[in-house]
Amino acid sequence: MSIVRLIEGPVGAGKSTYAAALAARTGGVHIALDAWFASLFSPDRPAGDFIPWYVERKERLVELIWTHAQAILASGTDVILELGLIQREPRRQFCRRVLDSGFGLLMVELDAPRELRRARVRRRNEERGATFSMVVPEAIFELASDRWEPSDELERETYAVEQVCTVSGDCGQG
Repeated sequence: MSIVRLIEGPVGAGKSTYAAALAARTGGVHIALDAWFASLFSPDRPAGDFIPWYVERKERLVELIWTHAQAILASGTDVILELGLIQREPRRQFCRRVLDSGFGLLMVELDAPRELRRARVRRRNEERGATFSMVVPEAIFELASDRWEPSDELERETYAVEQVCTVSGDCGQG
């Protein structure tokens, strides 16, 4: 049975780096929402309040990615999805969809201390290396970090969740 590996975590936790390495190691197909979003929508981003604009497009893009992922999964190939499902309820809904569709599921939840994540995002914004897809302004980093909801006991009991700290030391600093 094909498996969906859902890579989640707060901004700057190392999701893209981890997902790319996992894809190389397993032969799975890595699909990152941010890369698709940047290509499809970033040129049209409004200058003002873009949060409602972003949310609408993200919801449509998650649907498109899921349709694409199902075709890949049906071919017998695993997918590694990086969807930015930072809140529990949308993440739970997506996990239910995966299982209801008959595919295996493993959620990999990455974390790192907030200060380290902030430094990673700043460096990524400046260097625009392999994991860069779009600039993440400081205010958006803070907003997304504040909205991040790590898995809770219910989520960990219901779905297979592997927790990964991308640095040695305490990752429980949100």
